[in-house]
Amino acid sequence: MDHAALVAALGGIGFGLSLIIAIGAQNAFVLRQGLRAEHVLAVVAICAISDVILIGLGIAGIGGLLELAPWLIDGMRIGGAIFLLAYAVIAARRALRPGAIDPEISGAAASLWSTVATAMALTWLNPHVYLDTILLLGSVAGSYGDERWWFGLGAALGSVIWFAALGFGARFLRPLFARPMAWRILDAVIAVIMVAIALSLLHGLMEG
Repeated sequence: MDHAALVAALGGIGFGLSLIIAIGAQNAFVLRQGLRAEHVLAVVAICAISDVILIGLGIAGIGGLLELAPWLIDGMRIGGAIFLLAYAVIAARRALRPGAIDPEISGAAASLWSTVATAMALTWLNPHVYLDTILLLGSVAGSYGDERWWFGLGAALGSVIWFAALGFGARFLRPLFARPMAWRILDAVIAVIMVAIALSLLHGLMEG
């Protein structure tokens, strides 16, 4: 790897992390699964691999197609808003009936397929993911010219590191979440985040 490629890769890592570290629906779900130690590997893998795919599509120039078909973004906004609002209701219900980290009092574990479906929906039904990875990151990568794939590699690496750290590192917070009140606060925050993102999607639809 020459100097230009290294600079591009490091730029990709920094830019990629700046896009995904902000608390959002996807991160909140990964954190909760990590705290519950429930299907963490599957959730981390889905989020990381999805990001890698979307980053690759963005650098390949697929973002231009989305700009030519704005109705796709509108459809994703509507579908994403409906899903997020439904998930917010579920999180709010959990906040009203909190449990501790002990599975015996925190509710039955979700099935692997249910967890996978939720992770996929929070990733692929969220228009912000497409705007960040395909359009925004793809545009920035284009400024690196021939080194744009190194930039994308760095961004993909940043995503893998972040989701792995969030999912598997959450266990260090488990003593705190042995308290029912901590789960109540977390689920209340998740519900608020979901509603806020859903409203932002609908607002963007009306503005568009």
